[in-house]
Amino acid sequence: MVSPNLFLEREAPAFAEPISAAELKVGSVYFAVQYFDDDLLTPGMEALVFVGRNLGSEDTDQLYFQDAGSYRDGVRFGSAAAEDAVFYVQSENELNHIFEYERAVDVLLRCLLRRRERAARG
Repeated sequence: MVSPNLFLEREAPAFAEPISAAELKVGSVYFAVQYFDDDLLTPGMEALVFVGRNLGSEDTDQLYFQDAGSYRDGVRFGSAAAEDAVFYVQSENELNHIFEYERAVDVLLRCLLRRRERAARG
């Protein structure tokens, strides 16, 4: 059985390590981690599938992501059912919140540690 403290015993990197545009693979799942507050204590995470680069006719350095649920259901960019999906377009220079799974866990672990620190201060 896995120790319940395994997650807490893991080293949390000092800085977030987002995926680079060059590392993205079409059809792979990534995780967007964003915060709802300035203190970085209330995170939100969404699973996204990378669906391609420059899919618009006049795009330059644009990356397209789709919500993982609609992708799993077979909806694809440009299809008739695409209106049932959520697509996100990001500039290659704006990937600071997109992570591979383990790096997203690192971000959440750092959030947990910030929350514990704040609770300890009262």
